[in-house]
Amino acid sequence: MKGDKRSIARTISIIENNEEEAQKLMALLYPKTGKAYTIGITGPPGAGKSTLIEKLVKELRNRGKTVGVVAVDPTSPFTGGAFLGDRVRMQDLSVDQGVYIRSMATRNYPGGLARATKDVSRVLDASGKDVVIVETVGAGQSEVEVVKVANTVIVVLAPGLGDDIQAIKAGQMEIGDIFVVNKADRENANKAVNYIEAMLELATEKTGWRPPVLKTSAFTGEGVAQLLEYIDQHKAYLKTGVLDERRKESVENELIEALKEKITESILNDFRSRGEWEKLTQKILARQTDPYTAADELLAKPLKSKTKRKREQ
Repeated sequence: MKGDKRSIARTISIIENNEEEAQKLMALLYPKTGKAYTIGITGPPGAGKSTLIEKLVKELRNRGKTVGVVAVDPTSPFTGGAFLGDRVRMQDLSVDQGVYIRSMATRNYPGGLARATKDVSRVLDASGKDVVIVETVGAGQSEVEVVKVANTVIVVLAPGLGDDIQAIKAGQMEIGDIFVVNKADRENANKAVNYIEAMLELATEKTGWRPPVLKTSAFTGEGVAQLLEYIDQHKAYLKTGVLDERRKESVENELIEALKEKITESILNDFRSRGEWEKLTQKILARQTDPYTAADELLAKPLKSKTKRKREQ
């Protein structure tokens, strides 16, 4: 909570590896969270997300804000860790005491984020960071999990990366609060802006916030100050009551996920301790039953209470 980088790193590692102390740590930190503003940045590979984040962080630091960055990278097929591509690109920021950067592997978790991303964001929040930036892995149309983590979602696109219609129908386009056409010096940048504007006009759901579209150049920093202005405007819009609704929905979803995880773990441990799991697995392998019928059979059996299991142990 004092912002010590070694302590932050160790805490994140405990949570990321789901070690025994992870849940206890989050229970202690949770009351100290809720102060940082979280920005999610998503978009296809090659759009220049990492370079844009670097410029965005520098601009935030010029304004006196402390920043935490969670960069989710693809899982290495050899080590199971992250490729650390973003850490390489943002090396000069790592020496700044007001900036903390952490690369995380997806560990094959879907949606463009790592499983522990939300809790890691909370660690950075509790450590006193004013702004937390979460960058998704950049793997395609299904990267919509970032909307569950961020207050403001920025979708970064670049002209010439493929079919414009393909970009418009991507799932990412439905979650963006701000759209950025990066590499604005490229040919067809204006065309890309027009396509996005057309998509927003066709959107059936009308809310009080119309996502702005702007051109930036992450290389030169052009448009970054304007991007921060749009983020501030969206933040002001959320304060009209929308943020409270989003937080309630997010908490409910998180509670459901936690319940699913706990219940599944409890049920599996119970059936495994009684040998039921192995029996049904063998029956499925022998084609004597199917997984759905086996699941019904397991759920039809009464579960042992935790107290009874402890007595037997």
